[in-house]
Amino acid sequence: MSLNQIPLTTLDGTNTTLGELSSRATLVVNVASKCGLTPQYTALEKVAQAYADRGLTVVGVPCNQFMGQEPGTAEEIQNFCSTTYGVTFPLLAKTDVNGADRHPLYVELTKAADAGGEAGDIQWNFEKFLLNADGEVVHRFRPRTEPDAPEVIAAIEAVLGT
Repeated sequence: MSLNQIPLTTLDGTNTTLGELSSRATLVVNVASKCGLTPQYTALEKVAQAYADRGLTVVGVPCNQFMGQEPGTAEEIQNFCSTTYGVTFPLLAKTDVNGADRHPLYVELTKAADAGGEAGDIQWNFEKFLLNADGEVVHRFRPRTEPDAPEVIAAIEAVLGT
């Protein structure tokens, strides 16, 4: 099964898939509202807006597995993201990205290696996976890599074609 076909649930409870959310390329990011990296929402929204017309969809995946940094309800998460950071990209329901209850999406995503050749567990909030239109992981960026870092932008440009 392609990553684009794995059943997902949005923050508002709607059943979907990455294939339904995205047309050409997807940047999947596990997010949290009370993390030192939370300001990355600003750059994620900027990237989402800048590349939407070319077919990129950013998908945020709230996760509370890292020091309880996403404790809110779905409504609280949505309100925080939209009012604090102006987030317009889709958010999924709160999801486990590591451990025994790891969501099937992350079972597959964590098989992908980063630029250093390391695959495996999500290290922290704001780890990023860039998928092509076929739902294949083409790049994995660790949490401290900003969403608008030159290497991320170059990867997005390469997937979308210039």
